[in-house]
Amino acid sequence: WKILHNMTPEAEELKLQAFPLDQVDGIFVRSVKNCIFSESDPTPLKGPLRLAAVSKEVIEGMLGLDVAVSQSEDFLQYFSGGKLFSGSSPLTHRYGGHQFGYWAGQLGDGRAHLLGEYTSRSGERWELQLKGSGKTPYSRSGDGRAVVRSSVREFLCSEAMHFLGVPTSRAASLIVSEEAVWRDQFYNGKVKKERGAVVLRLATSWFRIGSLEVLAKAEEFDLLRKLLDFVIQEHFPSIDSNDPGKYLIFYSRVVNETAHLIAQWMSIGFAHGVCNTDNFSLLSITIDYGPFGFMEAYNPNFVPNTSDEEGRYSIGAQANVGLFNLEKLLEALTPVCKFPFSSKYYVQLYYSRFHKLFKAKLDLLGEEEEDEYLIAFLLKASERNKPFTSEMIKLSTGINPRYVLRNWMAESAIRKAEGNDFSEVELLQRILAQPYLTQDAAEEAGYAAQPPWWAQGLNVSCSS
Repeated sequence: WKILHNMTPEAEELKLQAFPLDQVDGIFVRSVKNCIFSESDPTPLKGPLRLAAVSKEVIEGMLGLDVAVSQSEDFLQYFSGGKLFSGSSPLTHRYGGHQFGYWAGQLGDGRAHLLGEYTSRSGERWELQLKGSGKTPYSRSGDGRAVVRSSVREFLCSEAMHFLGVPTSRAASLIVSEEAVWRDQFYNGKVKKERGAVVLRLATSWFRIGSLEVLAKAEEFDLLRKLLDFVIQEHFPSIDSNDPGKYLIFYSRVVNETAHLIAQWMSIGFAHGVCNTDNFSLLSITIDYGPFGFMEAYNPNFVPNTSDEEGRYSIGAQANVGLFNLEKLLEALTPVCKFPFSSKYYVQLYYSRFHKLFKAKLDLLGEEEEDEYLIAFLLKASERNKPFTSEMIKLSTGINPRYVLRNWMAESAIRKAEGNDFSEVELLQRILAQPYLTQDAAEEAGYAAQPPWWAQGLNVSCSS
């Protein structure tokens, strides 16, 4: 456990010492001003705890620990919010966001706590965050908890996306409890009792477009500039902090990487489900896995989220939504810098990356004029009721994944997990770590076949 105590929250505090911290003053859920973070301790989960899943690749490969540490009672306590590391002062992040196209005001980490920054033996730094760890000043009317079904989805998809080669946050562990959590899953008045769970998430940074937006909207311009400079210095080291054009370079980099990220989503048939500005990372990694979905058959109108009644975040709209979010980022930067931006730049980047990825799927070489027609023909042909990924794999085996986390697969694992059987969570974790390799266990489970009959009309929502 001396190794595990390599967690260095004090280093996090040193980096953030230029920022004023909000102190909890007894009025817990409230409007917060003039800060980036609030101090807030996790609320321990009630009842017996169980380690439902752990990522050996994250624990050993990223944190440099022996995965055996995850089997201890201390691990359960530290990474469910029950105990704090010596010197740790957990933080919750203040941010805002445009949700479904409209400014939603203050949002923030309503059920997540930043434990600190972990420095591995190799010198890599990761921000460790608990999700589902209790109320914060940003919880609004929520209880600060996450339930088993949403936590299973986040754990599995974070890891699956990594092995698909998509930039993403990671999940180290999933801890479940017997604590009762009440949820109206489909917002139809049918409230049911579920169980609380906590996911240990990792990212190089959890800053998002909404991190800057909330400061600009509140006219906290000095703090906006400080945060912007901090993000550039810490996460964009190739940008010269003394360059007068650093903000333009930063913005151009975010535009470029966001275009690439969304093209990657499209290439594997992934719909995020809730592409609000508070869910779009400034580092252009996939974060906040909620009502996501992978297409079964190609359908540009595919909407995984039943809460999205107008289809704003359909899979075919993701590129345009990315542009909208980048325009909102530009608005947030305007108080500290002004520069022209043409949407054509983003559009060109996106379509260039999109065509490159789909040409690889078709194993097309060179630059032929007919390539775009072939791509369009392929997608049209894929509208038949066949799994999108398994149709693609027939074309180029080493580039197209055979297995992705289709909603029915996640649902099957969730139904077992809700009865304390985590065997399919473990199976999916193992299968999705090698998505391009045909595996007997996956074939037997039907993971590349048509969905089972019970999965017809399967829905997911923002409730979690």
